[in-house]
Amino acid sequence: MTETELKEHLEAAEKSPREIAAAVSRLPPEVLRFQPAPEKWSILHILGHLADVEILYGYRMRQMLADVKPVIAPIDQNAWAKNLNYLQSPAPELVAFYSLARHHNLRLLQSLKPSDLAKSAFHPETQKEVSVADLVGMMSGHGASHLKQIENLKAAAQMPGSQPKI
Repeated sequence: MTETELKEHLEAAEKSPREIAAAVSRLPPEVLRFQPAPEKWSILHILGHLADVEILYGYRMRQMLADVKPVIAPIDQNAWAKNLNYLQSPAPELVAFYSLARHHNLRLLQSLKPSDLAKSAFHPETQKEVSVADLVGMMSGHGASHLKQIENLKAAAQMPGSQPKI
């Protein structure tokens, strides 16, 4: 990853929490909880996921930077969404946590030397090494991907005849 690419990824990662916050600001509970199907996520599920995955990014990045031959613990994101009370969490709290955790992770990333980007950990699900540079790339697009989902859910929840699931 070049310095220019790193800068672009970090800028994208930095603006994501603000974009997410703006997208969900003042949404009514029925829109936040709307699920297009029982197995599909609501906006609250997405917000909980963003907050929790930011913890994972931070932990995995720290493993790569500090540990010798780290191994990433896989997660089941659907089990997390189902079992970690995302629907009982206030949206502003989830957004604030996501924003603060992202800020903290970016501060660490901005302090790294170029050689740190090559540090890695083994990911048992993919059976390959994942580098800090790979993680930066994932972080930069993660929020934007979920922002599209949020916008689609907002539109679907507010369509005439849609039945929000509360």
